[in-house]
Order: sequence, then structure tokens, then C-alpha cells
Amino acid sequence: MFTLGCDRAYLYAHPERQLAPDERARYDAVLAERARGVPAQYITGHQEFWGMDLIVTPAVLIPRPETEHVVETVLELVKTERGAGHEHSLNTIRVVDVGTGSGSLALALATELPQAEIFATDISSAALEVARANAARHQLDSRIHFREADLLTGFENDFFEFVVSNPPYVGESEQDEVQLEVRKFEPRKAVFAGPTGLEIIARLIPEACAVLRRGGWLVMEISRTIVDDAKQLLREWEEMRVVNDLQGIPRVIAARKRT
Repeated sequence: MFTLGCDRAYLYAHPERQLAPDERARYDAVLAERARGVPAQYITGHQEFWGMDLIVTPAVLIPRPETEHVVETVLELVKTERGAGHEHSLNTIRVVDVGTGSGSLALALATELPQAEIFATDISSAALEVARANAARHQLDSRIHFREADLLTGFENDFFEFVVSNPPYVGESEQDEVQLEVRKFEPRKAVFAGPTGLEIIARLIPEACAVLRRGGWLVMEISRTIVDDAKQLLREWEEMRVVNDLQGIPRVIAARKRT
């Protein structure tokens, strides 16, 4: 499909189709890259997330299906808040996606919450370039405010209903347990947080507390390795909850700032 620039239906409908010499050369080059361990998403430059086709480059983490649980958690919380009659509704909600990478979380939330005001930060200018391109492709560039920043630096006078993030949460001590192609090809700063895996989250929690309105929510992707420590870091918050992924592994932690 990538080599020919066609869809799957075309391949099935034209089994007699022969590759031209230049197409064969291109196909062989792609196979060689994949055999070297380069993720298919970096070869094709695309990955699907929340029903959207996203551009991905080696400057950004490849969006995973498990991260969609972050989106689902936010949407469920919005629904619950609205049902409970709390004053912030879909018309006034402000969300900031910290460490946006390809922009996957910000774009998904902008799609699902059409009245929300969405901000997205990343410390990497190259990642923000990809995120902006994705927003433009999906006609969401007027909905999302992108900012180059280290976590929430520069938002000290802003207030949000939701802070969401898929932060780096793998410890360097876990390197050998991470897939080789992730270690070798995905941006290290987007995967590894430091020796324990908690370093970025430990910084993000107080920064999120500072910019959230009272009763606002922090929603983060996590792993089984750090879930207990993350709970401990959020012990002063209210209504903490952990959401498992489809394999039953802790994947999202959410907590409400004290009202």
C-alpha cells in the first residue's frame, strides 16, 4: 500500500498487478529498513489514533492504542461533571495537553469537545512542528494553541479544568524490558524519564496543581511499574482512580484537585 500509494481494496482487486522496477526497488528499500528495526510508522510516516490518520516522524513518540484510554477517561469525567451540574460545562472547559508529541491527545480531545479551548505544550520544537502539521491536516489548527515549553512553564497565570499528559514514565533501569525498536528509534526523552521513571511525573503533579481550577482534573498515562508510586505522589488529591487497559494493566491515573 505504501509503495504503490494505494489502499488495501486496490491490492485485493488487482492481484495481477506487477511491480515496475522502480516500485520493486522502493519496496525492497522499505523492507530493508523494517528489517533493520525501523518502526513501520516511521517508514510510512503515518499512524492511526482515535480514528485520525496522523503524521509521525522520529521526532515524536508513535501514538499507541493504549493512550486512547486517556481520551476516554477525560470524556467520561466531562460527562460525569456535566451530569452532576458542576459549573464548568462543555462550553467553558479548558484543557492543556502536556508533552503533546504528535498532537494525538490534543487532536482527539479537540474533536470530541468542540466547544473546549485546547492548549498543547512540548519541549521539542521538532515535535511541535509535527503536531501543528497534524492539526492543520485535520482542520483543527484554529482550535489548538501550541506552545514550546518545559511541562507547564509559562502557564502560571492560566487556569484549566483538565491537565492531560502521556509523559515519559519508563525508568532507565527498565531499559532491557523495552522493545529494541523503541529504545533504538523513538525519541529517548519521550520514553525515559530518568532512573526511576517518576522524575517527569513528580515535576508535573505540582505544576498541574498550580494551573488547575479547584476541582479540576489531572489525567496521565502510567505503567504498572510506577502506579503505586504515582498514587503516593497524588495522595493529597481527591477522587483518585486508576484505569486499566484491555490487558488489565494499569494505564491511566486521574485525580481531582481539592475543591
